[in-house]
This record gives sequence, structure tokens and C-alpha cells, in this order.
Amino acid sequence: MFDETPPDLFSSSPRSNPKSKHQPAQILSAPLAERLRPQTFDEFVGQDHVLAEHQSLRQAIENDRVPSLILWGPPGSGKTTLAHIIAQKTKAAFVAFSAVVSGVPELRAIIKEAVQRRRMQDQATILFVDEIHRFNKAQQDAFLPHVEKGDIILIGATTQNPSFEVIAPLLSRSMVVTLNELNDDAMESILDRALNDDERGLGKSGATLTHEARQYLIRYGNGDARSLLTALEYVIRQAAAASETPITLDRPQLEGILQQRVRYDKDGEEHYNLISAYIKSMRDSDADGALYWLARMLEGGEDPKFIARRMVVFASEDVGNAEPMAVVVVTSIFHAVEVIGLPEAQINLAQGTTYLASCPKSNASYAGLIEARKDAKAFGNLPVPLHLRNAVTSLMKDLGYGKGYRYVHHDRQAQTEQTHLPKELDKKKYYRP
Repeated sequence: MFDETPPDLFSSSPRSNPKSKHQPAQILSAPLAERLRPQTFDEFVGQDHVLAEHQSLRQAIENDRVPSLILWGPPGSGKTTLAHIIAQKTKAAFVAFSAVVSGVPELRAIIKEAVQRRRMQDQATILFVDEIHRFNKAQQDAFLPHVEKGDIILIGATTQNPSFEVIAPLLSRSMVVTLNELNDDAMESILDRALNDDERGLGKSGATLTHEARQYLIRYGNGDARSLLTALEYVIRQAAAASETPITLDRPQLEGILQQRVRYDKDGEEHYNLISAYIKSMRDSDADGALYWLARMLEGGEDPKFIARRMVVFASEDVGNAEPMAVVVVTSIFHAVEVIGLPEAQINLAQGTTYLASCPKSNASYAGLIEARKDAKAFGNLPVPLHLRNAVTSLMKDLGYGKGYRYVHHDRQAQTEQTHLPKELDKKKYYRP
């Protein structure tokens, strides 16, 4: 049985850059998504905003001047593929490490080797850490001194928002690269390549798809190249097994083959459907409905911190000043979830869910902000009234800054009689509790 994972990317030892186009047997036997992994920028589609020829990141990679990077994007957007290309372009030792299957002891050994390599051979080490968000904040601290000293150039890949999942000191020393969900054009290009490539794709099968089948498969992939190629390979294998001649697949055939595919994709449509049902149940004060959708998300493997973050937002957006302590309570619950983790954290989530569902509701603060932002955009940079400006120099005082300002602690009527908006918006009301 062949290993379906490329040994050069997921081993913890450095390797020389491959120059030959020959594919070893274990790569040829790998899944279609792995066989078709782009090897060059010309094959890489869908991320022109960061990898087009004129973009600074591409130029840095081409010139082997790669900074520390955090690659953030949904599944199948090209994070690991970009790491492959960097591995081919760099003269540095390239070491790949998965936060899913390895831990801090292995990481320390890799860093120790990197330090020795830099001192003894004057060679840099690029350390690619897949799923970097799986490391907690204390574990991420292990990278810091070595990134600062230049012992390693860190490339971390994550599907989670790095603002929440990567420690601030590490973010400040890295360039965050956002990879977008692949659009339909990119997905179609990948599909064409898979069907037409005789060497690495399915070209030799002679299989074709009707226009409706192509569109169905692209939507099925939902912006995830890996999902698209996995489904394509599966349906063609299933259909080819029942036919000795080249096949043309239509949409009904695809629907029949793929209909049993049941999954909870944390970054796909079902993810958004369930969190929407959860939020709306709490908004309608239906604790039973909210608990059910919470259970569905937990059973599907949803990140509990994602749910807790949505609770914190809900506390201000939907409960607001009808119960000001709500944001305090659920912020504490978020901290508890972060510290405790599953399975016990589900108890904290259940408490927060039923608490928020039971709270009185007011979205007045959020609704007022939305209305104020519309005016800020529509009216442009309206000047701050002179009486609200702070006269920090004598010149500013001479220009009238602060003139006529009434101090509310000495003049209680100033609270209602003194204007606090630009004159163009003087009669506006945004907050309606």
C-alpha cells in the first residue's frame, strides 16, 4: 500500500529542492488532488491578489527572500501548495511540520537543528507549520525567540482567523497572507486541467462532463479545490467501473453518485446554516432550539471557540443594554472554553446559550451604529464643531478651539442643550433604547 502523503512535505527532516519532473511511484498513486498539486506559479490559480507576477510576495519568493508568513485561508485554497512552491524556490533548508500529528518535543528538536545549521553551515531554515492554530498560545511562544534571532523563517498555515488563533507577538513578526475561497472561474480551470492532463490527471480516462454536470461539480466543491478533485475522481471511478468505453457524465448521474455524501464542513455552507439557526433561536428567546443547534455543531466537530466568539458578539448585538452584564458573562464563558477545552467546555457553552436565550433583548446600540456609519459614509469628513475641539496650544485657542464648551459636571443642562454632532446632522437620533 502506497503512502498517499508526499514524504518531502510532511517529514520533519530538510530536503534538497527537486528539479526533475519525474514523479516517484508514491506520488503517482496519490489521490488526484495530490497529483495535481501545482508545482509552479503558472499552475497556481485563483490567488492573483497575492501571487500575480507583479505582487511583492511572489517576487520575494522568486528571489528567495521569503519573510515569516501566516497563510490564512479556507480549506483547498492553496496554503500547502504555496508552501510546496516556496520549498522548490528556496535555497534554505525546508522543514515541514504538522501541528496535528506532532508536538512541542519534535518542534524543539527541529529548532535545535535549525540553530546548528545556521551556525555551522550559514544556512537558513524555513519551517512550515501546518494547522498552526492547533498550538495553544504557550506553545506558540516557542517560536518567538528563534524567529527574532533569524534561526528560522516561520510559515504557518491556518484556516482560522489568526487574530484569534495566533499570538500577537508572532503576528507582529510575520506577514499575514489571506488566501480567498476559489471562485468559479478558478474551480473550472482546475476541473479542466484534471480532465485533460494525461500525465497527472484523468485525461487518459477519456471522461467528459456535460455543462450542467460541470456546474454542479463546481458548486459541490464550494470553493475548495481538494473537495472538487476528490469528488471528480470518485464519480469517474464509479462510473468507469460500469463501462468499458469513455464516459460522459451528466448532472443526474453526479447527483446519484454523490447524494450519500453527508458531512459537516466547518468552513462550508452547513457551517453557516447551523450557526445562523443557533443565533436566530437565541434571538427569539428559544432556549430549546438554541440548545439543539448547539448540539448539532458540537457533534459535527465545530470549534467551540468559534461558538463562544459568536456568543460574545450576540451579547452586544442582540442583548445590548437590555442586560449590560451579558457581555461580561459570556466573555467569561469564552475564557472558560479557551482554558478548559472539550468535552467539558460544552457545559460552559450550554450555560451561555440558555442564559443568552433567556435575556431581554435590545439591538438599539448596534442599529444606531449602523445608521451612524451610513451618515459618516454619505456626508464624508464633516468638521468637528469648534466647541468640541481641545485647545492644546495658544494658537488653537485663538482660532476658537473649545470656545463656548459647557462642562456637563458644572452645567447639567449642557447634556441636552449643547450640540455634539456636526451642524449638518444636528437633529439626528441614532440611539433609540
